[in-house]
Amino acid sequence: MKFNLLNLEGGKSETIDISDKIMNLKFNHKLIKYVIDWQLNHQKPRTAKTKQRNEIKGSTKKIYAQKGTGQARHASKKAPLFVGGGQAHGPKGAVYKIKKINKKVRKLALAQTLAKKNTDKQLHILSDVKKEFNKTKNFNKFLLSNKLSNALIVSDKDSEKNFSRSARNIKNIKVINDEGANIYDMLKYTNVIITSTSIKKIENRLLDEKN
Repeated sequence: MKFNLLNLEGGKSETIDISDKIMNLKFNHKLIKYVIDWQLNHQKPRTAKTKQRNEIKGSTKKIYAQKGTGQARHASKKAPLFVGGGQAHGPKGAVYKIKKINKKVRKLALAQTLAKKNTDKQLHILSDVKKEFNKTKNFNKFLLSNKLSNALIVSDKDSEKNFSRSARNIKNIKVINDEGANIYDMLKYTNVIITSTSIKKIENRLLDEKN
């Protein structure tokens, strides 16, 4: 599938080919939700920690006889029922179960998200930025002229160095490296802008069956 390249520097219009194997995929909502849940699960580490009853220091002596007292049966003071005892079902910190997901599933979800953005006409390919572009005013003018508000920009490292300073202060614009391309950010922002080098890297990564 051919895409017309946007040009930040105002040069000649060019085109780029992206594999139909990616762009013709159907969007599977259950798969996308599954991957987003996995991504959010890894986004914030679980640091809260409470002590279980086996971690409380103190005597394990039974507080009174099992029978004959007329009261409920109890073991030691470490039980969650007592003040100073362990916490029942509390957060376990780093031991917290972390979701795992297959690499192929993550790749498929990313490919489907790109296809979805293309279907919605919200996927745009930008020519590599080879000259330094530092003025926020000019970059904002480029976005307005192409009607690209609320956009995620996925860039290669060389291009990012040339325009990141002009883009970082614009509202609802986020710039990330192509190695960190993820479906959560792509779906969070209305438009997705990817540099030509980055889209080729992502394409090769998605079509590479060995990786």
